[in-house]
Amino acid sequence: MKHKYGIEPCEEHYSCMVDVLARAKNFEKAEELTKEMPFNLSSIGWTSSLSACRTHGIMDLGARAAKEILNLTPYSASTHVVLSNIYATVGKWEEAAQIRKLLRNRGIRKKPGCNWIDLGRIVHIFVANDVSHPRIKDVYKFLEVMSEKMKLAGYVPDERWALAKDHAAGGETRLRHHSKKLALAFGLINTVEGEPILMMKNLRTRGDCHNAIIIISAITFRQITVRDAHRFHCFSDGSCSCGDYW
Repeated sequence: MKHKYGIEPCEEHYSCMVDVLARAKNFEKAEELTKEMPFNLSSIGWTSSLSACRTHGIMDLGARAAKEILNLTPYSASTHVVLSNIYATVGKWEEAAQIRKLLRNRGIRKKPGCNWIDLGRIVHIFVANDVSHPRIKDVYKFLEVMSEKMKLAGYVPDERWALAKDHAAGGETRLRHHSKKLALAFGLINTVEGEPILMMKNLRTRGDCHNAIIIISAITFRQITVRDAHRFHCFSDGSCSCGDYW
């Protein structure tokens, strides 16, 4: 880069390369690069690695990235949560519980995830396992029927995202009741066939919800757009505009 373009690589360049390698599942090269770079990576650079490790359940690099971030920003709620989720993804439930306990002991509050959808100039807000909406019974009933159609279309619930120790006690049901699926179900119930749907989320989209909406877009022949904390996801005909990199 320096010899060909006359540009001295800076931290941002290294951060981008770590992010690209991690998203491409080339975690060994990503970790090698973090060790070989001529300066310490910032929390932004480590966060790129952490997100990719969370998505793919990579324990070693993910744990290291989280610890580096916590050294730089010890009161980052999202980093505590992602590290806990990485442990849960690989079945290390005690370690996950310890991180959650550390979060509470430090007095750090995790921002609750919620999704909202605007229909008829009225904003409807949903949280996981919501019971407050006046039509929530219709939403849950719709999701029960839709989940069977999704399974026939090839959807397999990824219970790692349920983040509960006892999956047999209802991990699939907990996934079905995530806020994004509740908001989407409400949107499908209250719009005409073929009408595009736009939803918003205050946090990053979870892996299982992302996979589920891909399937739902194919089943319902709908264009479904989700604006989360990181980007727009445009789902249509069984695929997403992000190409499964987010």
